[in-house]
Amino acid sequence: MSNGAGRVTIAGLADRLGLSKASVSYALNGLPGVSDETRERVLALAEQLGWHPSSSARALSRARSDTIGIVLRRDPGMLGTEPYYMSLLAGIESELSDTGQSLLLRVVGADTGQEVAAYRRWSAEGRVDGVMLFDLTSDDPRPALLDELGLAFVLHGNRETLAPGKVLLYDARSDAAMLVGHLASLGHRRALHITGPAEFEHEQDRRDAVERYGRQRGLEFAFAVSDYSMEAGERIAAERIRDDASITAVLTSNDLLALGAQTALTHAGRDDVAIASWDDSLLCRLGTRPITALDRYPEEQGRRSTRLLLDQLAGTPALDRRARPSRLVPRATSLRVPEPAAR
Repeated sequence: MSNGAGRVTIAGLADRLGLSKASVSYALNGLPGVSDETRERVLALAEQLGWHPSSSARALSRARSDTIGIVLRRDPGMLGTEPYYMSLLAGIESELSDTGQSLLLRVVGADTGQEVAAYRRWSAEGRVDGVMLFDLTSDDPRPALLDELGLAFVLHGNRETLAPGKVLLYDARSDAAMLVGHLASLGHRRALHITGPAEFEHEQDRRDAVERYGRQRGLEFAFAVSDYSMEAGERIAAERIRDDASITAVLTSNDLLALGAQTALTHAGRDDVAIASWDDSLLCRLGTRPITALDRYPEEQGRRSTRLLLDQLAGTPALDRRARPSRLVPRATSLRVPEPAAR
């Protein structure tokens, strides 16, 4: 039942249950090859007897590292200021902790070469079993590279064609319809949309959808590209509002941009301008004027994308590859266009 030190072993579990060691190993490691009933019997006895796997033995027997990798192309000094990624990583860690696996995170600058080098090194050294991709660009080389390296991966995106079977799908059109429809219902007819970097696939999809639904609802948008920082949101909003008095609403691609825009509008004495953010966070809920935002459930996104990758590694078909639908949270910045003064 156990070795000389008294530790419960797979062989001991197999003898106790009348199963082969292979069947017990499949059940304990979440692999296909055994029935659900058998898996439940194995797991129940393992829990009862306090069985814990040897991580080194698992890695050798399965040629696995039990580690998931993420490379983020962000300024390392700015990562801690982005609530979206902090919540996303929390969800990833939560899912991995339930499976006894680890996360290897690298934060690099904007140089794509550093990211590619990290993937090649991880593959050569067997450091990770699979990776997660974010912020895909047009003609992004990473999916093809990872296929070449034989590394499993999942990505966050708006189109299945980006990597069939490996995409946690968002609905950018539905998100845009909610945000644009909300501003239009408040009477706005001209708005500023501060986007993220134009090369990102999800920003292109957002802009196209915002333009489309804006035309349908009689809401014209001016667009400005940013780097997602609060400083960029403040600078762009100050310039555009100063130069175009017809703008009565600002839509931003994340919460930091929204906070920057709100700062600029306050300094300009324009607390009559509505603000809505594509991302929600604690930043949007604090202050004297909480900001209207789209709750996209980033922590749950992290859990779902992790489960999608783990299922891929186990050869288990993913039952659901769609992100949870977003929810609009109206707050104090959902301002109606003022009625024209009576003459």
